[in-house]
Amino acid sequence: MISFIFIVSTASLLAATDLAPIPDTPFIQEYHETFPIPGGGPASDVRAVAVDRRDHVWAATAGGLFQLQSGKWTRQEGVTDGPLYELFIDSAGSLWIGAWDGIYTVAGERGVKQAGVPGTITAIEETSSGLIALGPEGSWRREGGRWVLLENKWSRHIRDARVTNARELYIATGVGLYRQTEAALDHFYQEADLYSGDLRALAIGPNGNLWIGARGGIDVYANGALAKHYGAAEGLPNSDVKALIFDREGVLWAGTELGVARFDGTTWSLRHSKRWLLSDDVRGIAFDSAGTAWIATAAGVSAIKRQTMTLEEKARYFLDLCHKRHVRPPYIVEKCWLPDPADPSHWEPRDDDNDGTFTAQYLAMESFRYAVTKDPEARAHADRAYDALEFLEKVTGVPGFFARTVVPSTWKEMADANHTMTPQEYAERRVRDPRTKRVDERWRPSADGQWLWKGDTSSDEMVGQIFGIFWYYRLAADDAHKARVRAHVRRIVDYIIDNGYVIRDLDGKATRWGVWAPESVLSDPDWRVEGVNKTFEVLSFLKAAQEITGDEKYQREFDRLVRDHGYAEIARHPKSYGRSERTHIQDDLLAMSTPGLLMTPMDPALHAQLFDGATWAYRTVENDQNPFFNFIYAMAGGDNFHLQESVDFLRDQPLDLRHWTIDNSQREDLEWGRAPMLDPLQSDRMLPPSERGVMRWDKNPWAVISGDFSDPEGRSESSGVFWLLPYWMGRYANFIAAP
Repeated sequence: MISFIFIVSTASLLAATDLAPIPDTPFIQEYHETFPIPGGGPASDVRAVAVDRRDHVWAATAGGLFQLQSGKWTRQEGVTDGPLYELFIDSAGSLWIGAWDGIYTVAGERGVKQAGVPGTITAIEETSSGLIALGPEGSWRREGGRWVLLENKWSRHIRDARVTNARELYIATGVGLYRQTEAALDHFYQEADLYSGDLRALAIGPNGNLWIGARGGIDVYANGALAKHYGAAEGLPNSDVKALIFDREGVLWAGTELGVARFDGTTWSLRHSKRWLLSDDVRGIAFDSAGTAWIATAAGVSAIKRQTMTLEEKARYFLDLCHKRHVRPPYIVEKCWLPDPADPSHWEPRDDDNDGTFTAQYLAMESFRYAVTKDPEARAHADRAYDALEFLEKVTGVPGFFARTVVPSTWKEMADANHTMTPQEYAERRVRDPRTKRVDERWRPSADGQWLWKGDTSSDEMVGQIFGIFWYYRLAADDAHKARVRAHVRRIVDYIIDNGYVIRDLDGKATRWGVWAPESVLSDPDWRVEGVNKTFEVLSFLKAAQEITGDEKYQREFDRLVRDHGYAEIARHPKSYGRSERTHIQDDLLAMSTPGLLMTPMDPALHAQLFDGATWAYRTVENDQNPFFNFIYAMAGGDNFHLQESVDFLRDQPLDLRHWTIDNSQREDLEWGRAPMLDPLQSDRMLPPSERGVMRWDKNPWAVISGDFSDPEGRSESSGVFWLLPYWMGRYANFIAAP
């Protein structure tokens, strides 16, 4: 075959697609801080929140009034310990508190109960005639320093009150909306007036319109009449609205039973789950002078804060976090565990089946970072990650056979602990999957007794290692390490070839997934689904090995699989399209296999054939808002790779990398189905990363419920490599500009 260098220089990648690199301009990054009120019980049940002119935060709870000082809550003396319902800052800056037994204000260091208001107060507002307090026992106006009972004819089921720019008083009740003007009192409760008469909250929009939150959505009144309704059909994620407020940029924040829904005039977004809130049951929202949203919930006060940063600054944050608590001896990089979810300063390492792959992705990331920045620290990190991959082979004692992962021999708890299956258990597993391999001893001690290593190594690990080593060799390894890499790659690829294109474990048999042999992937009907993937993978191993070692025997093996077994023809459709067969694991493996196969010397006609296969596969994931898949495809020569969407993902991904359970099944603005895969339940549109779980590229981003289901408290945390790798790939390929 004719050798042909396909990969173009990174400087010309975007030129070929008529795209300019996306500037790394500063953007607003939101993040969440929690402020639970100590003691639990009624004090945790926050009904309202307010921020005074000094930016002091106040919380009205079922157990009294609290003020946040230097990050700690203190109970306000002089205010009842019973339930509170309302907080209001008047035009003079005074704080007023609606309580079960009347109305209070804070004077100096103490709360003061107001005489003359004997009833429960649920709403407070300031009119041109003075402050008014409303509740189920009546309504009072403050006149000349004293409170006067009003004679009113509105419902006593009062939730909120607002004065419009036209000085009209609107009162939200459980039985409709009242409007008090100098001339008359009007009552709106018919369907033509309101979508729902069970009203909860009122807000005045930037243009003076009245926004009405109800158990049924949001209505907008303009010039005293219903102008617009927002419900599920209009994009509102949850229609049980309890609080409304506009921020200084004119964005509506709606507190609902399912978190905070926000509307910028065009698009709705949602902040929910413990990633963003102590509880999704939101009762009130207030803003301080910095734009922080202070949110009253059923479990305390949450703060959604904002900071300006660039993508490069975000990358620095994630890298620092990764090195702080996600690297364990002998330099394995993956997730960690927080024993106390409220205390991230204490963490414990956790093993994973695919530790080798995740460490290899870290290796590739630091190699890209070194290529872009020439930072010697990046090269040092890459060297240590490569050493760890090399160690995974050495620890088994069998040249070419590497472990999935290793842990210190002192560890007592690991995933997939050694277990001797009974014949009945084995039969049960084989009924579910006839290819199941019986592996009673997954963990074995190293020769020196210092380590436990995990066998039954999978094809995923081989794909991941070749991917990481390929980029390390090209971009970061010095001459001494390149010599080691050449020998290492020769051993692990030869081990597969010499064993008939399988990974052979210590029992002399192929591992459960480490199979690329023609007699299996082409002839065994139980390998039909994964077999098409396998052809793409193994051709990638051989091309990468040829480039790294310079040994033509790998080209000869490549040619033999293409010529005698049709691997290249099969690789024109390298994944299953069937909904019952598709997985994002396949997509991840194809993405990692692409560089070794399509960015190395190859006959142009054969390259075009295999590139058609990569394109065919990419079209099934191009709408996943996945910068890793997008950038891999682009670097291989693909166009229409959704550059802006990739950068949007990188910007919107939260700083919080904990695997909170994000349950979108309760959202009213989504429809669910079984596409693009039959399992699990999936949404009808791609949600932004801030509204779904932390990604791993082998997981389904369309899933309605995501996260670590075994740990709803967010004790498991991602290393952040899933974000860092495409970011530095984008910088290297000039898809993303420097700040």
